[in-house]
Amino acid sequence: MPPNQLQVHTIPALNSPRLLLGFSGWMDGGQVSTGTINYLIEKLNAQKFAQIDPENFYLYNFPGAMEITALFRPHTKIKDGLITTYELPTNTFFYDDRNNLILFLGKEPNLNWQQFAECIFSLASQSAAKQIYFIGSVSGLVPHTREPRLFCSVSDEKIKETLRHYGVNFTNYEGPASFLTYLTSTAAEQGFSMASLVATIPAYVQGNNPKCVEAIASRLAGILDLKIELDDLRDISDEFEKKLTEAVQDQPELANSIIKLEEDYDNEIFDSEMGELKKWLQQQGIRLD
Repeated sequence: MPPNQLQVHTIPALNSPRLLLGFSGWMDGGQVSTGTINYLIEKLNAQKFAQIDPENFYLYNFPGAMEITALFRPHTKIKDGLITTYELPTNTFFYDDRNNLILFLGKEPNLNWQQFAECIFSLASQSAAKQIYFIGSVSGLVPHTREPRLFCSVSDEKIKETLRHYGVNFTNYEGPASFLTYLTSTAAEQGFSMASLVATIPAYVQGNNPKCVEAIASRLAGILDLKIELDDLRDISDEFEKKLTEAVQDQPELANSIIKLEEDYDNEIFDSEMGELKKWLQQQGIRLD
């Protein structure tokens, strides 16, 4: 790792902390990854203590149409001809000593994945963190009226037993990989255990999705035993679902599609989580169709 890529201001006094990662980029649909981390940073009053220099990790001059290249460029604001801000990607570490938690909020790197991973592992090592978690999301065929499914990939088998208690499904996937897949695949050889938790969110809902943020935050509170109250986030989530349901009623074709998604979701949950009950009901001659 080149010098000064990881800039640590101070190492917080934590007791076996857990490192929780959130990234903008490929797996931040509905801003679930960055939104959850931002919520926790604010709610826990987490303090900044380190960052990764963005130099050598990002493409800025990406070829192609403007709507694509704009996603890669730094952000600027110009007022009355004066440049007031010029913002490069930020990758920042925060800590909460009450929960022995380190939070990372950053942008998925385009380049030099190995060096970026070394920065994360180095910070974890300096902070004595042995457990690393990533939270993210992808679009899928799930209704907004149901809890988002949570899929997981892990660095080693030992982690799976703990996660099963929280209704986590383990991923079967083959295809393009993200930086987080690389990070998870190399964590064990670096001496860390890591789990990537990815929610499937409704494909027909665009923009920020507070219902999914609340669902992930609630699950994390259990997995990490966080001392946190989520009532405010639940209120926002309930209001979001209510308004979305009202909007859907004005689009009959979409409303019918959502009813079908609900039926498929409920049948899958019944088959996977209530298999013994289903078998017993069938033995009693009770039809399920």
